Amino acid sequence: MARIVFALFSLLFIQEGVQAQAYPARSVKIIVPFGVGGPADIYARFVGARLGDALGQAFVVENRPGAGAVLGSDAVAKSAPDGYTLLMMSNTHTVNETLIPKKPYELMRDLAPINGVNYSDLLMVIHPSVPANNLKEFIALAKAKPKDLNYASSGPGTPYHMAGELFKFMAGIDIVHVPYKGSDGARTGILGGQVQMMVDAITTMAPNVRAGKLKALGTTGKARSSVLPDVPTISEAGVPGYETGIWLGLMAPMGTPRPVLDRLNAEIAKVLNAADVREGWSKQGAVPMSMTIEQFDKFLREDIAKWAAVVKATGMKVE
Repeated sequence: MARIVFALFSLLFIQEGVQAQAYPARSVKIIVPFGVGGPADIYARFVGARLGDALGQAFVVENRPGAGAVLGSDAVAKSAPDGYTLLMMSNTHTVNETLIPKKPYELMRDLAPINGVNYSDLLMVIHPSVPANNLKEFIALAKAKPKDLNYASSGPGTPYHMAGELFKFMAGIDIVHVPYKGSDGARTGILGGQVQMMVDAITTMAPNVRAGKLKALGTTGKARSSVLPDVPTISEAGVPGYETGIWLGLMAPMGTPRPVLDRLNAEIAKVLNAADVREGWSKQGAVPMSMTIEQFDKFLREDIAKWAAVVKATGMKVE
């Protein structure tokens, strides 16, 4: 009997090894549960192209925005656990574990960590029509006119929404959240003056500041960003201790064979550690975030706990 059991385990191990070596045998889909043009979309396409070159199969990006990233994420959670459907996710997902508890999936139950992708500071901007030239003036204006000012986000639970609500809480102001269906719509809103303020990824918003289309009030990291070194952090500009950002990562349906996850993790790490990637992303304000599967799992669980505390402290709710 022992020999039979050993033989079965050996056969299973061999089969998984063969599966990993053969993977991918066809194109792989990366579902981005956000709109076109945002950091998740941009970096999914970049990483997907590099993975395709390395593995000899196309990694095709499909945008499925909606319901604060729930729709696209649920589609991945319910996909076959074979490594051919992946999720480009962000801290929206760790926030949603508390902010949207009645989702059709649970992040750490239904999805398996693969690897991180990158981290970026955010940038707070206002439309030029707003009569404020720095963060303190904007806060004073908001305090003088409660609920008169508003800010855009790409939807409930997204890093831009959470950054805005955290700012409101720490600055002691009351401005109105205007959720859009995606980051591209939110950017169109702030550029067109339909909304007064937005906190967005520095990687995508910095060009609009340089072009004079928007005014920068502050960045969200611990230190100033090399992308816009003349712009102070929000913490030094008037809200001490304020810090947040956006990070991205990749997950797969729970039950995806470990050898497939390991291969994806290793290939993603090669992409993120390439010298040209690190140099190019640094100029954009993005820091590669490669981890082992176990490290990424721990990171996700800690981020869920971190944002659960913030949601509770601020009383945030989905509109």
